[in-house]
Amino acid sequence: MTKPSEKRHLEKPNDSSTASTTDDRQILAQNKAARMRVAVIGAGVIGITTAYELIEQGHEVTVYERSSSAAEGCSFANAGVISPGYVTPWAKPGMALHVLTHFWQKHSPVRFSRPSWSEIQWLWKWWQACDNTTFVENRGRLLRLATYSHERMRLLTERLHLQHDRSQGYLVLLRGEREHELIKPSLKAMIDAGLSFKLLEAAQARQIEPALSTETPLAHAIHFPNDEVGNCRQLTLILKNIAESLGVKFHFNAEVQPLQRQEPRRIRLNPSDQGASFDTVVVCAGLASAPLISPLGIQLPLAAVHGYSISASVREPLDAPRSGVMDERYKVAISRLGQRVRVSGGAEIGGNLRQHHGASVRTLYRVLDDWFPGAARTQDSVQVWKGSRPMLPDGPPVIGPSGIPGVWLNLGHGSSGWALSFGCARAVADQISGRTPEIDLEGLGLERLKLQP
Repeated sequence: MTKPSEKRHLEKPNDSSTASTTDDRQILAQNKAARMRVAVIGAGVIGITTAYELIEQGHEVTVYERSSSAAEGCSFANAGVISPGYVTPWAKPGMALHVLTHFWQKHSPVRFSRPSWSEIQWLWKWWQACDNTTFVENRGRLLRLATYSHERMRLLTERLHLQHDRSQGYLVLLRGEREHELIKPSLKAMIDAGLSFKLLEAAQARQIEPALSTETPLAHAIHFPNDEVGNCRQLTLILKNIAESLGVKFHFNAEVQPLQRQEPRRIRLNPSDQGASFDTVVVCAGLASAPLISPLGIQLPLAAVHGYSISASVREPLDAPRSGVMDERYKVAISRLGQRVRVSGGAEIGGNLRQHHGASVRTLYRVLDDWFPGAARTQDSVQVWKGSRPMLPDGPPVIGPSGIPGVWLNLGHGSSGWALSFGCARAVADQISGRTPEIDLEGLGLERLKLQP
């Protein structure tokens, strides 16, 4: 397996961001101490990791968050899976047909709840990105970024002694040959990248996860021994406290107003507020990012793809997963987080965050019962959560310059924010500081979407 560190000296940022990057370097050069006043909008795992990397590089950092604390959005109760090989675009060959074949089924991985016109337009762009050429390009970009992010996360976890609920290994369960066929393009990409994984028969999979029910059909499984699951919210809060101890200032319950073209680096909390001016603004606000930067002439095709999770205490450790598994047919992950089991999945387009789709939640219970019956205390206090993943139609996030001097973007991570957060944060911080990023950022900027103002 080739590690990102083995080829860092060969990789350079893409040329399309040169003009805006030059403007920001000029701003940086004007500061005699090479220290910039930076505002980070958003305090999820993306915003917190970005704030940490910036303070670590010597900048003065202020974080604005509209919620009352950090990690209240998509970082709150996600699956916790960190599997670089499994970070793949939702837009891929065969996915549209896969969605249609499950459309009327009781336990569908994708649901539509009265999508708006803008969401229908997003779906059209997503369908256009399902061709093989686009998939291969975006699959490579995500794989590169996710591998680097996992490396960066492990480095900081060791260096900063980040103690959080985590477990090693990840197993993807293929109920039948249909799932095996659909995943073949991703397997080829992983083989080409030299990733460590094994295609297993059912008996081999049950040796790794002995509690897997023998009553549920299992054709194959893919094992990623070097991957892991971890508690995203727990680690985000720990890193937030470390960043705060280093000098990062936090403003919670702070609803940032849309950035204005005449003063794009001024943060206002209400329309009449004079606000505070910064050298640099980094937008990491998830779905709220689109209206924040719209006045700058950037119309991001972000859509909310809602997902669900249920979390319950382990009833019997021997009946629970050792780490994390993914049911490929239903796109449902089952994770072991300390003394809890978390079941996560679903892709719901349309509707709103406050309304829970009962069928989506029942699918989570069904998949848990299929694979690990009796593993969790689902009759007791179960935490049911719904999150809005900020997803771009073709898959990868946008990280880097916005085209407006002093405004940077780190957004659109979809369901992979936890797996991509540490790498994206480092790459953005390096660019802001005028450093050469440690990975190739080709195709990860606005130029991919042809949206530069």
